Amino acid sequence: DGGSIRIYPGLVAVDASSSGRPGNPPLEFDHQRELASPGYYAVTLPSVSVRAELTATLHVGLHRYTFAAGAQPQITLDAASALGRGRTEDCQLSVDNQRREITGSTRMLGSFSKRYGGLPVYFVARFRTPWTSYRPWTDRADDSDTQFVSGDESGVVCDFEKSAAPQVVELAVALSHVSIANARDNLEVELGERGFDEVRQAATTEWDALLASVQVEGGTAAEQTMFYTALFRALSMPTTFSDANGEYLGFDKQHHRTDGFQYYTDMSLWDTFRTAHPLYTLLIPERHRDMLVSLVHMAEQGGGTLPRWPAGCGYTGSMFGAPADVVIAEAWLKGIREFDVEAAYEAMRAAAMQPTPPGASFSPREDIDQFIRYGYCPSDTMSEAVAKTLEYSTSDAAIGRLAAALGREADAALFAERSRNYRNVWNPETQYFQPRDSSGHFSTPLKPLLLTYVDFGRKYTDDYVEGSALQWRWAVPHDAAGLVELFSSPNYFVDELDEFFAKSVAEVGALPNGYYWHGNQPDIHAVYLFNAAGRPDMTQQWVRWILKHKYGDGPNGLDGNDDGGTLSAWYVLSSLGLYPVAGSERYELGCPIWRRAVVKLGDTKLEIVADELPVGRTHFERVELNGLPLDRWWLTHSELLQGGVLRFR
Repeated sequence: DGGSIRIYPGLVAVDASSSGRPGNPPLEFDHQRELASPGYYAVTLPSVSVRAELTATLHVGLHRYTFAAGAQPQITLDAASALGRGRTEDCQLSVDNQRREITGSTRMLGSFSKRYGGLPVYFVARFRTPWTSYRPWTDRADDSDTQFVSGDESGVVCDFEKSAAPQVVELAVALSHVSIANARDNLEVELGERGFDEVRQAATTEWDALLASVQVEGGTAAEQTMFYTALFRALSMPTTFSDANGEYLGFDKQHHRTDGFQYYTDMSLWDTFRTAHPLYTLLIPERHRDMLVSLVHMAEQGGGTLPRWPAGCGYTGSMFGAPADVVIAEAWLKGIREFDVEAAYEAMRAAAMQPTPPGASFSPREDIDQFIRYGYCPSDTMSEAVAKTLEYSTSDAAIGRLAAALGREADAALFAERSRNYRNVWNPETQYFQPRDSSGHFSTPLKPLLLTYVDFGRKYTDDYVEGSALQWRWAVPHDAAGLVELFSSPNYFVDELDEFFAKSVAEVGALPNGYYWHGNQPDIHAVYLFNAAGRPDMTQQWVRWILKHKYGDGPNGLDGNDDGGTLSAWYVLSSLGLYPVAGSERYELGCPIWRRAVVKLGDTKLEIVADELPVGRTHFERVELNGLPLDRWWLTHSELLQGGVLRFR
C-alpha cells in the first residue's frame, strides 16, 4: 500500500495513447551520491540532471529539485501511482493556475486496502516555484478540460523556466484521508511559510530527541550505527492517521474527531506485539497510550472486535490470532492507564468466548468454539491448527493477567487455565507440538523441518504458519517454565534448543530454513528460553551470536523483512540486555553489548552497566540492581521504572 501521489522530476515522453499519460522511465542513481538521515533524503539523478531532496512534517512532504544549468525543469505529478501490484481508481484533480496548486483525490487499492474497498487519499500540491505551462492527462479520451480531469489514471505535467544557472523547483504535497480541505489545513498548520531547510532542521531535531532516549557507550562503530538505525526503524511506525484538526476516517468509514489523542493505524500486531510495542511502552508511553486508544476506537467503529493488522481505515485480516489482546493487556500491566480498558477487555473477552460477535466484520479467533470445546484446535476441522492453539493460549494468558489486575477473579482463573491449552497439542512421544484431530489422535508422520510458507507457491501443510514444526516447538512465550516441563528433562530441553541454533545458517538470509531463522516471528523469543531451564549462559551465548550474525549495515541487513520494526526493536532491546515476556510485566535478562547505556524513563533513567568480560569468559555470571544482587535472570517493569543502575558482572 502507499505511493499513490508520485512526483517525477525531469523530462518525460508522452505516451502515444489517447490518455497522453507520460512514460516515466526508471531513474538511475548511484549510492555514492545518496544521503539519508532521519527527516531528510537526497540523491543525484544523472539521467535527468537533477539533485532531489526530500523532507517532511507529519502530513506534508516537501520536495526540492535542483536542475542542472541549461536543463529543462519539468515535474510530473502522477495521482494514479501505486506501490507493488496496487492500483488506483476514481482519480480527480484540478489545477489552480493562480495559486500554483494541484488538488485532488484518488482511491488506493493496495494489497491491504483493497480488502475493504480501498482507501481514499486527498491531496494538495502547492508549488513554490511558478510554472510556465502545465498539461493535465487522464485515461478518459473525451476529457479535454485543462483545469479539471478525472479517471482511473490522471496527473499533471508542469514545465518551468529554463536557465543558464541551476534552477530550483520546490513543492509541498499535503495528504489527508478525510478531505481536500483537511489536506490544505494540514499544509497551512504544519508548513506555513517555513522553507525547506527550516523544515528539515525541525524534523532532525524531533528525531534527535527521540533517538536520544537511549544513549549507548562502547561497542564498535558498526554496532552503534546498527543500534541507532534499529531505533529509528522501530519508531517509524505505526502511522499517524488523524489530521492536524483531529479528524480521521474510522473503520465505519465515517469521519471522527479525536479528543486528546492522535489516531494511529498500520499496526503489524502479529509481529509487533513481541518487541515493538513493549519498546513503545518503555520509551514513548504517551504515544503508545494513543495507539491503545486507537485500537479501542477501531473495535467500537468496526463492529466490536479488536484488529490484528489494521491498515488505513479497515481490517485486513492478515495473519491470525488475537495479538491486540497481548498488546493492550501488557501495556495496562506496565502502567499505561489513560484509555478505556473496560471497553478493550469486553472486546477481548467477546472474541475469546464466541464465534464472530453479531455485527462484527472480522473475528481474531476463527473457530474459537472448537478451541473451547476440545481444549485445542482440531486439525480435521480447522486450518493452522497447531499455530492457532499456541497463539490462542498466549492471548488467553494475557487476558487472564489483565482480568486479575481488573479484579475479575472468575475470568482470571478461566483464562489462566485456558492459557495452558498448548499442552493439549504436545505429543510426549515425539516431544513436539503436533496437529491433533477431533478424536484426539496426533497426525503422523512428524516432519520437523517441513516449512509452511505460502510465499513459495504452495503449502505442504496447513497445521503451522510461517514456520516448521521445529520452529513452532518453542512458541510458548507466556509460560517458559511450563514448556520446559513438557520435555523429558531440562537437560534434553537445553540440548534440543542448543541444536536448534547450532544448525541454523550463520548469515543474514532472505529465505528461511527449518532451524532458527531470525525473520520468523514465532521463535524470535526462543533464545531467552534457556533462562527458564537454568542456563542463562546459553541465552547470552546465542543472543550475542544473533546480534553478530543476523544484523548488518548493508542492504541485506535483516533476515526477511522488519515487519513494522519487530526485528529492529529486538536488536535495541537485546543489545541492552532486556527482552519482554509477551503479555506480562516481565523482562528476561540477556547480555548487553554496551559498556554503558542510559535509558530515559520519563522523569527517571535506568543506567545499564556491563563489566568487561575477562579473556576466555563468554558470559556474565550475576546481575545487580542498585547494588543488590539478583537471584534471578529477569526483572519487572515496575523495577525498571524505579531507575538506578542495572549492572552485569
